[in-house]
Amino acid sequence: MMTLVDKAILLGADNRPPMLEKDMYDSWKSIMKLHVMNRQHGRMILESIENGPLIWPTIEENGVTRPRKYSELTPADAIQADCDVKATNIIIQGLPPEVYALVSNHRIAKELWERI
Repeated sequence: MMTLVDKAILLGADNRPPMLEKDMYDSWKSIMKLHVMNRQHGRMILESIENGPLIWPTIEENGVTRPRKYSELTPADAIQADCDVKATNIIIQGLPPEVYALVSNHRIAKELWERI
């Protein structure tokens, strides 16, 4: 009989990205893409990984151009901004400590993906 703890562990297994193993980058990369696509807004997360983050739109105020604040983004841009953060988080969670130590200075998913 499965306990509540066993069920919780199994439920969490779908949310946890695959862990990169030494000399298994190609299979990890393809499994990671499938994992990302299985998430809410998976295509937008994968877009961030492959092509980089949202280029934040600007706004002009009193003759000065500045990037929009998060609260000023369109709903679609806000989702993409959130997906950019999720993309980085997913990749970092799939790295063993020794690999994370090598790439911890990168905060953009595309840079992490390319560096790994």
